[in-house]
Amino acid sequence: MIHYTNCPICKSLAIKPVLTAKDYTVTKEAFHVWNCENCTVMFTQDIPSQDQIVKYYQSENYISHSDTQKGFINKLYHRIRKTTLAQKRQLIKNETRLQTGTILDVGCGTGAFLNTMQHAGWKITGLEPDTAARERAQSLYNVQPLSSAKIFELPQHTFDAVTAWHVMEHVHQLHEYVDQFNKILSERGRIFIAVPNFTSYDAVHYASHWAAYDVPRHLYHFSPKSMSVLMEMHGLKVEKMKPMWFDSFYVSMLSEQYKNRKGNIVMAFIVGIISNLKTLFNKKKCSSVIYVVRKG
Repeated sequence: MIHYTNCPICKSLAIKPVLTAKDYTVTKEAFHVWNCENCTVMFTQDIPSQDQIVKYYQSENYISHSDTQKGFINKLYHRIRKTTLAQKRQLIKNETRLQTGTILDVGCGTGAFLNTMQHAGWKITGLEPDTAARERAQSLYNVQPLSSAKIFELPQHTFDAVTAWHVMEHVHQLHEYVDQFNKILSERGRIFIAVPNFTSYDAVHYASHWAAYDVPRHLYHFSPKSMSVLMEMHGLKVEKMKPMWFDSFYVSMLSEQYKNRKGNIVMAFIVGIISNLKTLFNKKKCSSVIYVVRKG
């Protein structure tokens, strides 16, 4: 168990407990979530160590590892994923200003995004900690991800794009990863980090039932300010923020399920709409944000 006495992002001592959330996916255990008054990040307190946390991923409902289509929400996720994969591909091309290049996908899961980029002509490398997910990536797409530990063996200044789609909230070695991103990124390359945003409307609405807290798998809960602080600590700069429009609906449906057991699809849709409407006026309020990052 890891107990923080200072902020895991900025190292400030100004930290305090703010809510208690439940692991609805696997164990039903409760975990305390704390907040840093300095950089504004929230983080899960008393988390399992890197070795101990494995059991909290052992569920067929954990979609990024199992690729399951069981249940309405997961079926909907797969339908929407076709659209979001194309959007991500276009985002990479637009922000790097390259039609083809070299890309590293960190936490690539079962390889769907890598497959998309490979078909677009990019030279791909994937990292994934879960053995079963790596095997599934090979069987589904003939993609061969490396173990996540290999990130520290990758050559410097190699990648035109480094992507981490809903990954950084899971990483115990957070500062080491960000430092390595800077080293392996080409001079004109871009990093793309997507994480949930606890300052969004749906997060505030669902409070401790907000599915994107996903304790204890989510070690950190980022705000736009805390992400900027983290990047700047490692010589990087957040250049742009892009909304992930579908996440508000997906997270709201899960949150309704956690809150009401059976869930309320209509209410989830309403909350998702309101969350996205607020995002129209302020991109920093989206349910999940893609941070486009460059060297500082």
